[in-house]
Amino acid sequence: MLSLIVFLPLIAAVALAAVPRLGDTVARWTWVAVAAVDLGLIALVWARYDTPPPGELAFAERAAWIPGVNSSYHIGVDGFSLPLVSMTAVIYLACAVYALRERHRPRAHAALFLFLQSVSLGLFVAADLILFFVFFDLSIVGMYFVIAGWGHGNRAHSALKFFLYTFLGSLALLVGFIGLYVAANPHTFDMPELAATPPLQGRPVAGGLVLAAILLGLAVKTPTVPFHTWLPPAHTDAPAVGSAVLAGVLLKMGTYGFVRIAMPMLPQAWRAWAWVVIVVGVMSVIYGALVALAQSNVKRMIAYTSVNHMGYIILAVGVAGLVAADTTQARSVAVAGAVTQMVSHGLITGALFLLAGVLQDRAGTYDMRDFGGLAAPAPTFAALFAVGAFASLGLPAFSGFIAEFQIFTGSVAAAPVTAVAVLGILITAALFLRALQRVFTGDTAGSSVGFTDLRARELWSVGPLLLLSLAVGVLPRPLLDVIEPAAHAVVGLLGR
Repeated sequence: MLSLIVFLPLIAAVALAAVPRLGDTVARWTWVAVAAVDLGLIALVWARYDTPPPGELAFAERAAWIPGVNSSYHIGVDGFSLPLVSMTAVIYLACAVYALRERHRPRAHAALFLFLQSVSLGLFVAADLILFFVFFDLSIVGMYFVIAGWGHGNRAHSALKFFLYTFLGSLALLVGFIGLYVAANPHTFDMPELAATPPLQGRPVAGGLVLAAILLGLAVKTPTVPFHTWLPPAHTDAPAVGSAVLAGVLLKMGTYGFVRIAMPMLPQAWRAWAWVVIVVGVMSVIYGALVALAQSNVKRMIAYTSVNHMGYIILAVGVAGLVAADTTQARSVAVAGAVTQMVSHGLITGALFLLAGVLQDRAGTYDMRDFGGLAAPAPTFAALFAVGAFASLGLPAFSGFIAEFQIFTGSVAAAPVTAVAVLGILITAALFLRALQRVFTGDTAGSSVGFTDLRARELWSVGPLLLLSLAVGVLPRPLLDVIEPAAHAVVGLLGR
């Protein structure tokens, strides 16, 4: 089942690329249909999912791949990967609907995003480090062509900067994976085996160096301060659907790597580096929010809020390394909040980037100063943007509140000094209220004159993302029932 979910979009992408007779309309609807089928298959997996025993994966599939280095095609899901696989399918379906009127090489556009969908799903179900790395690197290649081929502004420079930064990070990640393989006895790239028997226990120097390489690779992808500088130009010049996938899905590949690889496979080193990770998380929270507050470009503002929101996740996973017997429950809550934040950020920020794309589509600009009173000609657009903004800053009843409440409850209980990161929420509220005031209130002026409201495809792509965020915020139990056992398990592994 999982192999079908992963490779169905790739098969469709190859078909679109290999059969030029397929028209543009067929290509657009093929992407929608394949994304919908994939989401249906994932829903079936979720309905049949039962929490696996610690150290095991549900729906596991395994086949020999590179036997000389003990690397296999090994995939499966657990409480960390299943929510992210589901979120990925939802975001790609929303993007497929949004792109139904794509006019610039729509067949190649649909094929490229179907390829990216397979790569994204493959990474979240990978249970072998080499398989994980292959999907990790292919995501960089795919997004490079999205920005370079369908972006705007200084797209060539932004695409190149994105590729060089993230590819450098992937090389550091590969060095770390090789370090784990060399230290393992027997040598293996199998992720459950490496988590069950950490290869560098009792070797703090070697473990620290391997963790440093892995942290560098994942920090660039996430991105965290100071490795974030590729993100704002990449988002600003990417197409709307490219930004939605980049923020909603690809950034989570970095944060997912922390909980799937770094924490369980290098527990001793993670505990030693915990305060470093916490400080980086707090810096990302505050810095990302402050720089977002200074922006007049709506898309750059949303991009910097991603640095802020990823900082919450880094803070939570860092706190998980502060091992003490009386904080086990608090640290588990923080990790559960981090994974919930990955899902929440994907839904909310994906919606906000699609809405920002409407500004570019109608007016050719993201600059707040070019708008004013936009709520009058485009009330639906204004309402959905306001909902997305309030959801992003963690308003109760939305998924962001559930995630941030867990993160801060667990983090402050384990390390009270982390309460300083709460300032990030206050600054985020200020920047979104400022944007809403400048763009949507007052007299209709500038590019707001003649601005048309959301079309059906835009409404049906953005609306479901925000509705899902609302559903998680009101009824979080189905999601948390999946995440919490995995969070308890990884905190237990950190205590070894």
